[in-house]
Amino acid sequence: MNEIMQKALERARQTMNANIGGPFGAAVIGEKGEILSVASNSVLRDNDPTAHAEVNAIRAACQKIGSYDLSGCVLYTTAYPCPMCLSAIIWANIKKVYFGCRPADAEHIGFRDDFIYRFIEDKCRDKSVMEIAELDRDECLTLFNEYQEMNKTIY
Repeated sequence: MNEIMQKALERARQTMNANIGGPFGAAVIGEKGEILSVASNSVLRDNDPTAHAEVNAIRAACQKIGSYDLSGCVLYTTAYPCPMCLSAIIWANIKKVYFGCRPADAEHIGFRDDFIYRFIEDKCRDKSVMEIAELDRDECLTLFNEYQEMNKTIY
């Protein structure tokens, strides 16, 4: 078994057994092969639906290196990342991910990853899941234009 994946599994098992979160663990490895973070899902403890293992590992790694940019890093995770975590991985500029379980494996034990993937694939049209509608675009574009004129960092 891969040493880094083993660390993610051990962390997930520890917090899962403590009823902190589900069976999800993740680790971020730096460009030089150093472990930047090992984290697990803490949704139940934190009462935070975004406290997934991958997000927690990304947050900890970013704090450790003092940057939002994890270019050159690798992420190991016990399960294929959900859509939210995939987005966080992309925003962090991580280009390589190793995963253990598949989305269907998570669905099999009751998690909704595949459900969310299907909602996205259907272009978010199922109003029984969520209604999403544009509102006050012109006013919001003013804010965007102000940001662009300030030549701020794009991340």
